[in-house]
Amino acid sequence: MLANLHAILSSRPPWSTILVWYLRAIAVLLLGGGLIHWARIIGITPWRDVWFWDMPLAWQAATVFFGVLDLVAAIGLWLAVSWGTVMWLFRAGSQIVMHTLFSDIYGRRPYEISFYLLTIAGYLLLTYLMERENRAR
Repeated sequence: MLANLHAILSSRPPWSTILVWYLRAIAVLLLGGGLIHWARIIGITPWRDVWFWDMPLAWQAATVFFGVLDLVAAIGLWLAVSWGTVMWLFRAGSQIVMHTLFSDIYGRRPYEISFYLLTIAGYLLLTYLMERENRAR
């Protein structure tokens, strides 16, 4: 069994390729999220039975903020450029702050916060493995 696991790990693509796939998977999620935000903004769909124009101002601002930021970060992550990763980390950090420090306005979402922290940890792990592999060459 360990021989099979070793064979699978030795035949994998380079960590840099796996990191690009990971960033593109996150880009697809962000693209979907950005499109959902814009569907709310232009009135295609409500959020929890509340239309955009009936939301409190803080929620409207957050919807527009993340609607723009999600799409910009998605493009940058898909292209695997450094500013895309920065935008995504800024976006994830903003969401974490929003649901912890300002939970009285935006609500507490522990599952969402956990998801962001896990995706950031996955990114850091893949980056570390890629750098270690590059140094070994």
